[in-house]
This record gives sequence, structure tokens and C-alpha cells, in this order.
Amino acid sequence: MSGTGRTNGGPGRLGSVLSGLAVAVGCVLFLGGFVRGAVEYRPYTVPTNSMDPTVKAGDRILAQRISGAEARRGDVVVFTDSDWGNMPMVKRVVGVGGDRIACCDPDGRLTVNGAAVEEPYARGAVGGRASANDFSATVPEDQLFLLGDERGVSLDSRLHLQDPGQGSVPRSAVDARVDAVVWPSGGLVDRPKGFAALPGGVSGPGPLKLLAGAVVAGALLILGGAAYGPVAGLVSKRRTAPRAGERVSSGVR
Repeated sequence: MSGTGRTNGGPGRLGSVLSGLAVAVGCVLFLGGFVRGAVEYRPYTVPTNSMDPTVKAGDRILAQRISGAEARRGDVVVFTDSDWGNMPMVKRVVGVGGDRIACCDPDGRLTVNGAAVEEPYARGAVGGRASANDFSATVPEDQLFLLGDERGVSLDSRLHLQDPGQGSVPRSAVDARVDAVVWPSGGLVDRPKGFAALPGGVSGPGPLKLLAGAVVAGALLILGGAAYGPVAGLVSKRRTAPRAGERVSSGVR
């Protein structure tokens, strides 16, 4: 019998246990993040440039499934309403039930209940105004007033001011809140600070970053754990291989 046999204990066994644990934890993180992401989020393709520059026509976005009751001012939401063509549309919430929305103040800004709102994302209106045409509306309870960021071309609540809800849509029409653009240029859709000082504030960030981190961490743990065996075997062979010119004992006398 050879005197160089390896026992089942020691660092080699510990390494195997740890690598197996890493793969197991990695699978939990990877699959858990992926599955929860599939449940929490839904992909959409933006049909028009009405939300430029935040999202552009053809962008693939990820939107978190939410109840309309969760929508707050500043959120970019996906909604479907029969009076707006009965198809998914993407707009920004600028007013909620009870708000008085008006435009424009002497500096060309949108006002909510008399408070001017800074909207660095808005563009397209002549002279940098929040809207080319002045308007005002009172949002009914459980309704939302929606505008596109490209104010020069967006067909939004301003077009429906003569409707019974003065351009607003029911909260129940909201399907999701946009969290990120994933293609062609990836990036998170931030919550605007202009509405933060108003009652109710703005929405908190969605779980997308956390879920993406779990998927990436899980993948790294799986790859690292799976690579341990081959790497450890290669290192062991290099350590036990005889050097050139070195005599090898058979272990038998």
C-alpha cells in the first residue's frame, strides 16, 4: 500500500464543505432574486416620445407592479384607461386627489396647491415653461393628474380637461411604476425632488437594485463554489508531482 494516501479529514474536506455551501447559498440568492423580480416587475416597451428625456420611444423599461393606491406625485406610471385609448401608456403623476393643479406661475412653473414645483425633467414647451398653454384643474378623490415630460408633444391630462374628471384618471387604472430603463441605455428612473416637500412626499425606491444584487452575488457564489474542486485538484497535483531528477519511492521495502 502506498504511504501517500489522503485521509478524508483536514483542509480538503473543509474546502469541499464550504464550496458546497457557497453553491447552495448562491442558488438561493440567484433563484430567489430572479423569481421575485419576475413577480415584482413587468417589462414594457415605450411607444412614444411623450416622456422624453426620462424614457424615449422604443426604450425597454422595467415597471414594478403596484396598486394605484401606492402611486404618489412624481411617479412615472404605466396605466390603461378607456378614455385614453384603452392601451398601456406611460406618464408622470403630478397631482393626486384633492390637489389644485395650475400652470403657469410668473416663472413658468407648474403649481400644486399654490406651491411651485421644480421639474428639471420637463422639456419641449416654449420658453422653458411647464406647459405652452395655461390651465388649471382640481383632481377628484381617488384620481391622478398625469403629464408627459415632453410637454411640447405629450397628449396627457391637459387634453382631457373638459372630461368629467378634468383630465384625471382613476387610481385603479394604474398597473405599475417605472423603476428602470434596461435597453438600450440602462439606468434607474429617479424619484423627483420637486414633489418631496408636498404632503405625502414621494415614493421610496423599488427593490430592483436589491434583487439585481442578489442575482449577481448568487451567480458569483455558484461559479466560485463550482470552481473550487477543479482548482483544488490542480493545486494538489502540482504539490504532489515529483520534481525533475527527484527519485520516487514506491513505498515498499
